[in-house]
Amino acid sequence: MAFTAQDVKTLREITGCGMMDCKKALTETNGDQEKAIELLREKGLAAAAKKAGRIAAEGIVKAYVDTAKKVGVVIEVNAETDFVAKNEKFVAFVKDAAKVVIQQNPADVEALMNCKMGNETVDEALKQLILVIKENIKVRRFVRYEGPCAAYVHG
Repeated sequence: MAFTAQDVKTLREITGCGMMDCKKALTETNGDQEKAIELLREKGLAAAAKKAGRIAAEGIVKAYVDTAKKVGVVIEVNAETDFVAKNEKFVAFVKDAAKVVIQQNPADVEALMNCKMGNETVDEALKQLILVIKENIKVRRFVRYEGPCAAYVHG
């Protein structure tokens, strides 16, 4: 089955993967969009495993507060380069992970990785982010506070 540039663009929008990765996936799956998505996810898991050994010493620390629940979170998520800390998808992941900590109160990082974040676990969302950003990313630590809180992170 042949595919068009529009098919590649659509796959890229769905997965967030690079244009060439999407084209290769569609070529390997004979233009089947669903199989291409699955192939990219499988490759993403393999890529995440390969990148896991690389040092993730850059990243961001974010503080979030839910004033209605009187809960605050400070979370550190690391990547390989400081440029990633400015990536909107990375920042959105950190914010979503902080919201999971506020709502589900996991005991530690390992428990956080098994918590649901939308339709997938935090671990699955992290692996998907690694596939898109192409760097090792780690949730290093977090602290959850209960009671009156205010968020402040000193630069």
